[in-house]
Amino acid sequence: MSIENQQPQQAGSRQLPQDHSEANDLLLDADSDLTPRLSIVMPTLNEEEGITDCVERIKRSIAHLGVPAEIIVSDSSTDRTPEIAEELGAIVVTPDEPGYGYAYRYAFERARGEYIVIGDADTTYDFEDIPRLLDHLQKENADMVMGSRLSGEIKSGAMPALHQYIGNPLLTKFLNTFYGAGVSDAHSGFRIIRRESLEALDLKTNGMEFASEMIMEAGASDMKIVEVPITYHEREGEANLESFRDGWRHVRFMLENAPGYLFSVPGIVLSALGVLVMGLATVGVAISGVTPGVHSMIAGSLLTIVGYQAISLGVFAAVTSDPIQKPEDPITTWALENIGLEYGAAAGVVLFGFGVAGALVLVGQWAASGFSTLPFTTLSLASFTAIVIGLQTVFSSFFLSSVER
Repeated sequence: MSIENQQPQQAGSRQLPQDHSEANDLLLDADSDLTPRLSIVMPTLNEEEGITDCVERIKRSIAHLGVPAEIIVSDSSTDRTPEIAEELGAIVVTPDEPGYGYAYRYAFERARGEYIVIGDADTTYDFEDIPRLLDHLQKENADMVMGSRLSGEIKSGAMPALHQYIGNPLLTKFLNTFYGAGVSDAHSGFRIIRRESLEALDLKTNGMEFASEMIMEAGASDMKIVEVPITYHEREGEANLESFRDGWRHVRFMLENAPGYLFSVPGIVLSALGVLVMGLATVGVAISGVTPGVHSMIAGSLLTIVGYQAISLGVFAAVTSDPIQKPEDPITTWALENIGLEYGAAAGVVLFGFGVAGALVLVGQWAASGFSTLPFTTLSLASFTAIVIGLQTVFSSFFLSSVER
């Protein structure tokens, strides 16, 4: 029976074949000359309480699909998890480095299937839903299908309220905003992906942020991601997740790989606001009866300089770090495409020159007054701001020239 002509079970179904004899015949070992159509990969860290149930459910899916398959357990346990998995017919590999993400990447290098299924071995995901996910992958010509817990059913006690109502929805919102993934549950660990799509992803992380990286890469590459509602069950054994530490790692990773949102957009907003305030203070326009003065000019100068610095960092990050989502705002894009050492340095010198000219006017006024104390003026703030930004532009241009070699 081929994968293409299956009639998948509905969400939460427990009605797949119970006899494992057919699945055992279809289950391949690492030395088999046959090529599996399906590879199911599970990372394990002391999951002896749940591994048997997971493998048995996988076998029922294999029997239902009727295709050769392999189960790869990427294990870093100190309990009997690997022995149990091997007894049940799984291929057990031992990563040579720690980490959730590394365990997956280590197993991916050894997986041979045309389709790769991933999921945790703690019984939270029902592997009997594999045929249903696979059916959507093929019928909708998707690159990846994810099981969505947040649009499906979460059993009582399966997920802490902090994760269900705050953590996962908020992290998913960030990821969709930054990377355009368009998913409802970005951190669901139950997924199926085509081999060629997986190989196109540049996956590098070793920790729990791997779950985010896969979706970030797929979203930034405009891959088609489809979701299917699933039932999320209570886990067997102790949880390996640390909510705040792992949550922060996801947020940090998302921000570091989207410098446009981290640096460029805030920088543009701050700079625009700063220039506006400085302009209003210079011309003395009254707003609601209040006329901006020198103190407003100081605030505007600070906002302009800080904003310009943030924009510069966005350009630096895009050039030096090869982020997943490169900045797409017009200023950073234009700077990356057009500003070389000569143009950047020249612009910086011109801006610096305007600042120096204003400063020389102030020095002349100071000398004319007999070097007495002069009042702090908007001209002095504008000149100092131009000098600072001009110098920064010159040095930034040389820095970009050196790192682009």
